[in-house]
Amino acid sequence: MSGQVIFIDDESAIRQAVQQWLELSGFHVRTCASAREALGLIDRDFPGVLISDVRMPDLDGLGLLERLVALDPELPVIMVTGHGDVPMAVQALRQGAYDFIEKPFTPERLLDSVRRAQDKRRLVCENRQLREQFTRKGRIESMLLGVSRAMENLRRQVLELAGTDVNVLIRGDTGAGKEQVARCLHDFSPRARHPFVALNCAAIPETIFESELFGHESGAFTGAQGKRIGRIEHAHGGTLFLDEIESMPLAQQVKLLRVLQERTLERLGSNRSIEVDLRVISAAKPDLLEEVRGGRFREDLLYRLNVAELHIPPLRERREDIPLLFEHFASQAAQRHGREPLPVGPGELAQLLAHDWPGNVRELINAAERHALGLAPPPSAPAGDNGTSLAEQMEAFEAQCLHSALQQCKGNIAEVMALLQLPRRTLNEKMQRHGLSRSDYLPAGSTDG
Repeated sequence: MSGQVIFIDDESAIRQAVQQWLELSGFHVRTCASAREALGLIDRDFPGVLISDVRMPDLDGLGLLERLVALDPELPVIMVTGHGDVPMAVQALRQGAYDFIEKPFTPERLLDSVRRAQDKRRLVCENRQLREQFTRKGRIESMLLGVSRAMENLRRQVLELAGTDVNVLIRGDTGAGKEQVARCLHDFSPRARHPFVALNCAAIPETIFESELFGHESGAFTGAQGKRIGRIEHAHGGTLFLDEIESMPLAQQVKLLRVLQERTLERLGSNRSIEVDLRVISAAKPDLLEEVRGGRFREDLLYRLNVAELHIPPLRERREDIPLLFEHFASQAAQRHGREPLPVGPGELAQLLAHDWPGNVRELINAAERHALGLAPPPSAPAGDNGTSLAEQMEAFEAQCLHSALQQCKGNIAEVMALLQLPRRTLNEKMQRHGLSRSDYLPAGSTDG
């Protein structure tokens, strides 16, 4: 198909004739007998062209044009009339009409206008999509920080999965940032305007787990004073995040499986089924297949939850991210406590790169906060005795230096070469080795030419 067209005219014979002309030329055409009918079919993302008669009862073409321009000034609207005079044509064009065609018109005249309008609309939609992708990329880079290839891959996977509605299982060590990844999956999804409900399964006593997850009616058990909406029902339309899913009691696993299969739930103490529409994102530290083999997790539930899987690498496997993360969290802490940011000296940076970070990002946040307050690191903080080689520390430091220079110079390679005092070939080799691309640092709207 060449594109989509909505044609509005209150005369049936004209609607049929125009539909036939346009469909023979490859357009997908929908006709409407009134302007109000057409308004229900149009939104800002409509990818096609609208053609409307001017003289119509109730809401005329000029009134429709006014509403469409308010909805999307870049939507091509072609006005058609058998009573067209110069003042009316000028008024329509001033209001934002793309073209004005006077009846009777030839198929060739209409097709020429529609094709030009469709080309314009396609370019507008493509530009909007590119801007949206750029905005999304910038937003997620501020939420999932890191210059390592592992984090770049994770951000790409999150954006790819966010647009789908599949359930996702997130794997990662304690403190790696699983809830932050889950939040990104929600925030960049079509469900973003609806609730994001998080529940740590390990933090809920088994005796109240069912009530917490499914809710209860008044008098369902001793102490149930009133009706309570459970976490699943509260997440209707949005996303339910179940952290440490491996800790969910087996009895509740059965009930959760039923909710996922039937898309309904029953509150504790009620026989009424309640429809729920939600996406489930779960997180686990252990391998859930091992939990299945050990009889601690249901295999059928695992397959429902693990339609797609994301793995968050531990901090020790992406050391080049440590300086950037530490600086970010230290700056946040300094601002929060009303302090001036303190510089990170070479010795402290060496310790940061050498530490094994068993607590991952959570531990790094704690170290950054203590740094911002001028406090000594706790006994378990970076000590440089984890066996990390000097070469590994130097690689991580080099990657961070390249990232900072590219960011400071906004992707200008000549300025980066001067700043780091590196020849072009050496800089290119180092950027390639660390997975850094100039295009990621260009200002908004720039092209990598």
